[in-house]
Amino acid sequence: MDSLKERFERLWPHVTVHGAPDVTPRLTVVLFHGCGGVGRNITLFADYAVSLGLRAVIVDSYAPRGIKRRLAAFLACNGLWLRGYRRSGDVLALLWGLSQRPEVNGILLAGWSHGAWAIMDLMTQALTRRGEAQLSDPSPEPLTRVRGLFLMYPYVNFLARSMGKAWRRQVPTLMVIALKDHLARFSLSLKAVRRLRAQGVPLETIVVDSTHAFDELGADRFGFMKYDPHSVATVRAAFCEFVAKFKA
Repeated sequence: MDSLKERFERLWPHVTVHGAPDVTPRLTVVLFHGCGGVGRNITLFADYAVSLGLRAVIVDSYAPRGIKRRLAAFLACNGLWLRGYRRSGDVLALLWGLSQRPEVNGILLAGWSHGAWAIMDLMTQALTRRGEAQLSDPSPEPLTRVRGLFLMYPYVNFLARSMGKAWRRQVPTLMVIALKDHLARFSLSLKAVRRLRAQGVPLETIVVDSTHAFDELGADRFGFMKYDPHSVATVRAAFCEFVAKFKA
């Protein structure tokens, strides 16, 4: 079981930083990929965040674990490996490490599908006991640097802790829901939204008439997913408005 420091040091060689190579304090968005791994949709979004004046950090959760992307994707997408609760330690470790850097002026957590699941699971944990988030020394302190959450078509099916456990932190959140999502059905997403709002979480939603992974350029090769540039533009505009609240 890793400590926060050990997990951060395992992940950092597989992190990609987008933005000006300077030490100017900037709001930083940390991006966690879906079960398919880091794809072009993630890097394009990181570049978009940079265009808004943010620094962007993409975290590859697969490479440090020594499993090739195709096998990792198969296992994670089927819920057989690295479920949200286990991956939540990656999120906390990156927060721990980045919070110590002077160029990081507040953090936004961004997750796609499986990555959003990990972020949401982290929100349900007290982080006061050994073993939580699969870490030997979890701590809620790094979460004090988080200003907001951006969740793209999050996995909210039966394995997700948010469906049965309350969030322990009321962090401003923007959730993107796809009407034709086959992994997180619209009805399940609405149920998650209602639960979180009832808990007092300041949650905004953007609903797009699209499939899961609608922002992936190659999604059309799967019969149940389709790339939708109109929805991508809608989400980017909403993200821009969301970010403006924290940059003011």
